[in-house]
Amino acid sequence: MRLIVENLACRRSGRRIFSGLGFTLEAGEALTVTGRNGAGKSSLLAMLAGRLKPDAGAIRVEETGEATLTECLHVVGHRDGLKGALTAEENLTFARDILGAPTASPCEAMAAMGLAHALNLPVGYLSAGQRRRVALARLLVCRRPLWLLDEPTAALDTASQGVLAGLMARHRAEGGLVVAATHMPIGLDHARELRIGLPAATEDAAEAEAWA
Repeated sequence: MRLIVENLACRRSGRRIFSGLGFTLEAGEALTVTGRNGAGKSSLLAMLAGRLKPDAGAIRVEETGEATLTECLHVVGHRDGLKGALTAEENLTFARDILGAPTASPCEAMAAMGLAHALNLPVGYLSAGQRRRVALARLLVCRRPLWLLDEPTAALDTASQGVLAGLMARHRAEGGLVVAATHMPIGLDHARELRIGLPAATEDAAEAEAWA
């Protein structure tokens, strides 16, 4: 799979957040998106996910057969997107059934995240870090080549951050792509960086810079 972003611009509430943003990701590559709060990191992920329409530019994928972009991606947002009254198993079963192409059972996914003991507990009973690990376990219950991760290490302890780094490395080794918005290193070795942000001098200008 190849992800191509060309001359992307974002406007929210009438204000330009960024413009002229572009990059290409090949199979096995990763991109970290950095910038201060409000720079547009989450907005960029929302555009890639099809939840927000760009003000200008284009997003496309190649070498995916007949699959559309939204059929090729997993999203783990800054909110966990879990139903607190349902068990972890029920949340993951729902995600697997909706997304299709199952690759692991909820039990296997929870075990990989070190949470096998919490499989049948309502998610609302879990700590913030445990809920985050359940949300990340969705990445494992079905195969999708593009992972969009918004602050994926939020609330995770050091050991869990290491588990996530291993999952991302394996995903890339299998030809997957990762785009992660983050304020800190998250264990994405040899990742490219895309820095977006508003210059301090004016709120009406925006810049975007990417490098290998």
